[in-house]
Amino acid sequence: MKDFRVELPGGTLAGVRREGAGQSSSQSSGQSSSTPLVLAHGFGGSRHDWERVIASLPPELPLIAYDARGFGASTAEPGVAFSHADDLLALLDALGVEQADLCGLSMGGGNVLHFALDHPERVRRLILVSPLMLGWSWTSDWIDRWKAMGRAARAGDMATARELWWHHPLFDSTREIPEAAAHLKASIDAFAGHQWAQDDQRPELPEVDRLTDLATPTLLLTGARDTEDFRLIAELIAGAGQNVTRLDRAEAGHLLNLETPDTLAREIKAFLS
Repeated sequence: MKDFRVELPGGTLAGVRREGAGQSSSQSSGQSSSTPLVLAHGFGGSRHDWERVIASLPPELPLIAYDARGFGASTAEPGVAFSHADDLLALLDALGVEQADLCGLSMGGGNVLHFALDHPERVRRLILVSPLMLGWSWTSDWIDRWKAMGRAARAGDMATARELWWHHPLFDSTREIPEAAAHLKASIDAFAGHQWAQDDQRPELPEVDRLTDLATPTLLLTGARDTEDFRLIAELIAGAGQNVTRLDRAEAGHLLNLETPDTLAREIKAFLS
């Protein structure tokens, strides 16, 4: 795995890249001879959230894992409006990747879905893991909890904001699994939390109005114990997308990458092959 950093207007993207079997980093075009898998993490996380999944994926599979702007080791200049999908386009261009397989979790799922709708020619296959959807109308419970974290963050009490996030119903099933809970707690403790106080993402129109345009072969992976909002989002994607295969895990919740990493890796491998 090789580290990389991509400079953007108002920020940077940091990540790692693994060349596939038979590929050479000295190719003049900078492009891989096979399609890389790009991994996009969820809110408050980083590329490290994929480590247990990567460990179970074939070692010859080319992949890219990166921190979204303002998360992990990636930077964001306050007050500069941006789009995570535009950042992903800049990332692929900078790394010389004409077409990729995209896999996104939660926030990352929403971002790669948005990218696939905007740039279908750049996506061979799409994997959505417990995805959100841009422009979503959240339930009152979600909004109330989000506002509470925002109030704490704006007051400078990031410890309380992190504690509210750790105890969020979104992670009920994750907290029941010791190894998954330990990773989640460490990830939340490491999260700077600036986005709770100020989020500079450009507003987007409701993605639900574009779902019927989704023609990219898509694997939708969900947990039956996820929250109401994410269950409904998944149902809409499964119903409206043109070529969506859904696998729903009865025992799992939101963070399939931490709760069932080996199973998730097998499902990704089977879909890509």
